[in-house]
Amino acid sequence: MSKKETITKKDIVRQISEKIGETQLKTKEIVQQTFDAIVDTLMETGRIELRKFGVFMVKQRKARKARNPQTGDAVEVPPKFVVTFKPGRIMEERVKELKALPNAKKSANPSGVKNKKPAVSDESGE
Repeated sequence: MSKKETITKKDIVRQISEKIGETQLKTKEIVQQTFDAIVDTLMETGRIELRKFGVFMVKQRKARKARNPQTGDAVEVPPKFVVTFKPGRIMEERVKELKALPNAKKSANPSGVKNKKPAVSDESGE
């Protein structure tokens, strides 16, 4: 597999195709049917559990008040449905073993928290 930052469906299809000895065209069809089945199941039941992988669930976010960042005006955000994913135990254990993010760019901010406003320093140097 190539050392890219983002793995696409095409990359997954290529990898599976090589492992099972099937054409990429046939493998792509199987992968797409799998993804379609997951979405269809979520639309019908709101939950799909894939053992040893994780659980996808549809949840409803409540309506909330927010602010328009450009104008500062209060805005009502309506309720909406979102898909959540809870990884299975095996996936969580494997991810915990990571020492660093794969293919991650070196960052001067290892916490990943964006600093929205620059720090204001006291002129006295304290």
